[in-house]
Amino acid sequence: MYNYRKLSKEQQERVLADRKKRRRPWHSPPHQELEGETFYIITAACYEHRHIIGYSPERMSECETELLEVFQSVSTQVYAWCVLPNHYHVLVCTAQLKELLRQLGKFHGRSSFRWNGEEQKRGRHCWCNAYDRIIRSVGHLYASLNYIHHNAVHHGYISKWQDWPWSSVHEFLAQYGREETLRLWRTYPLLDYGKKWDIY
Repeated sequence: MYNYRKLSKEQQERVLADRKKRRRPWHSPPHQELEGETFYIITAACYEHRHIIGYSPERMSECETELLEVFQSVSTQVYAWCVLPNHYHVLVCTAQLKELLRQLGKFHGRSSFRWNGEEQKRGRHCWCNAYDRIIRSVGHLYASLNYIHHNAVHHGYISKWQDWPWSSVHEFLAQYGREETLRLWRTYPLLDYGKKWDIY
């Protein structure tokens, strides 16, 4: 449950008034596009964190394939990704964040329509926006990469990165090897990375 829902009616009204005053989106995080090639971690979750992507292994694979097509069409490079049953993370470099988010919105719409048809749940809300976070340093970049590759372990689906099929970890290990991967893990630890991401 998001913290906003735990607030009293008066507290919610104050939060909303503050967002309006600062010209922020009322019920979603603001997007922060910078000029030129910029690294971002992009995250989107299924509505109320329901396991909609994880309806079947086939859907997980379909989601991964289509997501990568979207990201690769509007990005310089996709560095890391992980698709879970109820959300995904992608580490990407792009100069076109707004266009990327627009294409993701189209993907979310197409996939919602298709999945709701498959499950005979027309009208169900499948996705809850997409959130972008600017990568601020080399350390932040590698900590983000580690966070994404560790995400299926973090959420308790598996005990080893390489056991999760819907992730870039397999390509990363093939390209950089076990020793370099371990070095990056030790050098750029997660600490409390991502701990408060559901708060907005």
